[in-house]
Amino acid sequence: MTHPATAIVTASYRGDLERCRLLCDSIDRHVSGHARHYLLVEGADAALFRPFEGPRRTVVSERDLLPFWLRAVPDPLNPRRRLWLSPFGPPLRGWHVQQLRRIAFARLMDEAAMISCDSDVVFVRPFDMAGLWREGALRFYRVPDGFALLVPEAEEEHTRWSRKAAALLGIAAGRSNTADHINTVIGWRADTAREMAARIEAVTGRPALRALAATRSLSECTIYGRFVDEVEERPERHWPSAEALCRVYWAGAAMDEGTLSAFLGDMAPHEVALGIQSFTGTNTALIRSLVGLA
Repeated sequence: MTHPATAIVTASYRGDLERCRLLCDSIDRHVSGHARHYLLVEGADAALFRPFEGPRRTVVSERDLLPFWLRAVPDPLNPRRRLWLSPFGPPLRGWHVQQLRRIAFARLMDEAAMISCDSDVVFVRPFDMAGLWREGALRFYRVPDGFALLVPEAEEEHTRWSRKAAALLGIAAGRSNTADHINTVIGWRADTAREMAARIEAVTGRPALRALAATRSLSECTIYGRFVDEVEERPERHWPSAEALCRVYWAGAAMDEGTLSAFLGDMAPHEVALGIQSFTGTNTALIRSLVGLA
């Protein structure tokens, strides 16, 4: 049985170039059933990522996605980093703008759905994207009461993101939702993402990207999750699963060969990828070697 066209979408930047190369290699080795892999990058980084292009991979400059009023500049406190300035909100970091790219791309894409995949992910097992679909419904990552599983600092941050999502979507401020929707490999339907953006515009009275760029308390996974849970009212579009596709090392010291091998060995059967957060400083060559892509 054929399934709706599905793209892989990765927002990246020059600091993750080698991690993104590893991701691309792992997709080419292990992943099937996708129409195309899109790399969404800052305009100034596009040339660096062009060598990754191929028959099923395309680099997309953020200048083709984001409004003219949102522009990247060197961070005056650290010229190696970037800030995105706009007249409508505070300076944004790269991880904020990567979220805006994904939302903008979801509204423009030709495919029926996208699998958002961070650039510090590496697939380590065969993964056919046809399995994300069931009778036209897309897999939807949802861990009921997932906030209770978080450490206190993360729970506070997730709660702020959830409250902001509620405000953007017009959900009553007192209506909490502690389901966790955040992972480094998740699926979005394009039609749902478009309706989510339209809802933000109707609630805020502003273009969606302008409303989103007005805050640094931003989690696109949480906005999408709360939209599906509480606004969309189209249960036939998604089928929920609390099983993460990616085993993530969110924070901590750089992993050495022993800890990384143990982390890899502890993968559950449903986990097809590893996400080793780049800011942990874990050596990319070590990851590449241990997952058999050296």
